Amino acid sequence: MHLGLIAGGGRFPLVILDAARAQGHDVTVVAAQEEADGALTAAAERHGVPIHWISLGELGKCIKLLKAAGIDRAVMVGYVKHTRIFAKGRIIPDFTLLSLLGKLVGKNTDGILGALVDVFRDHGIEVMDSTALITPLLAAAGPLSARALSDEERQDIEWAYRYADAIAGLDIGQSIAVKDRAVVAVEAMEGTDEIIRRAGMLAGEGFSLVKVAKPNQDMRFDVPVVGLGTIAALQAAGGTALSIDAGRTLLMDGAAVLAAADAAGVAVWGRALGQTAGRTVTPVAGGAR
Repeated sequence: MHLGLIAGGGRFPLVILDAARAQGHDVTVVAAQEEADGALTAAAERHGVPIHWISLGELGKCIKLLKAAGIDRAVMVGYVKHTRIFAKGRIIPDFTLLSLLGKLVGKNTDGILGALVDVFRDHGIEVMDSTALITPLLAAAGPLSARALSDEERQDIEWAYRYADAIAGLDIGQSIAVKDRAVVAVEAMEGTDEIIRRAGMLAGEGFSLVKVAKPNQDMRFDVPVVGLGTIAALQAAGGTALSIDAGRTLLMDGAAVLAAADAAGVAVWGRALGQTAGRTVTPVAGGAR
């Protein structure tokens, strides 16, 4: 299969490129110059695949590049800061993107990404579930760290699920920080690392982070991701526990994330679908430790 890789920020595109090539797929990379990691150029050269750098606003050019390469399947991976849509001068939309934005009722994440998928489909390009290429990196269910949740952390996390699920369902954000059964910080456009920093400032040491998938999570885009940076942010801010959704959250750095959590004393829990933090669960892909 000849796969189009539409790359935003972070390490996710690099991981997907390595996985796609390891599985024998031809790949053409189209990278957002405002967000994508410069290391993609070297990675593309190493894999012998073409890479094109374009502006975030050049949706029409992205489609033309993929069509010229004969691509009818693509993945969208990596982040694009939502705030870029609202900050003047950050994105100069071409006609294709301008037309898309003009039809949106609201500029929430699901609305924008869903509309992008529709535009690609209209041009004969189907956006795929990128996690199908990296299933072993999906979080397992149950205790994932060497240290188990304390009773206090477990109670906080169980209490927080309904609030985290609610904001995710409303497409506000996917993470909340809690302490002593009180919501300390809620994620919106700023991203997870920022609410971790804010939670540390507001509540001090001993808060928990609950990161969830949306109730009807579309695994083609906006998949929850946890990496070494998440653990480092928690350690710096005084966070002591992390809950993620099993089977629907990517551990970007694999076992290294859990090793970092162990070193930082952060307890990591994988919530199984329909389960709570206090119940016994069956591990899924990834393998609980």
